[in-house]
Amino acid sequence: QVQLVESGGGLVQAGGSLRLSCASRRAITNYNMGWFRQAPGKEREFVAAINWSGGTTSYADSVKGRFTISRANALNTMYLQMNSLQPEDTAVYYCAADRVPRATLTQESTRFSSWGQGTQVTVSS
Repeated sequence: QVQLVESGGGLVQAGGSLRLSCASRRAITNYNMGWFRQAPGKEREFVAAINWSGGTTSYADSVKGRFTISRANALNTMYLQMNSLQPEDTAVYYCAADRVPRATLTQESTRFSSWGQGTQVTVSS
C-alpha cells in the first residue's frame, strides 16, 4: 500500500498562490493520483486527478483554470499548484492513490485509497 504525506499548506490572502506536495515512500509510477479537500462542516470533495503516466488530468469545475496538478514519478511525488486562491478554497487538502494500478482516471473518492494525513489551506479575504 502506498503511504502518502502532504505538505505545503498554509495561510494565504485571497488571490495568492500555494503549491502542495504529496510524497510517497513507495513508487507511485503505476497509480493514478488525486487531490481532495474537505472544508469544515462539508463532505470531502474531488479537486484534481492525474493518471499514472501524467498524460491525463481531471479537475473539478470550481478549480479549473486556477489549479494545476502534476507529478514527478522519479521522485515519487505529486503536486498541486494553486493560483488565484479564494476563501472558498479553504479546506484540509488530502492526496490519495488509486487502489487499482494503471486504471482509467476517475473522480470517485471510493476508488482511492492510501490517503495522506492532510494539509490545511486557509485563504483569508
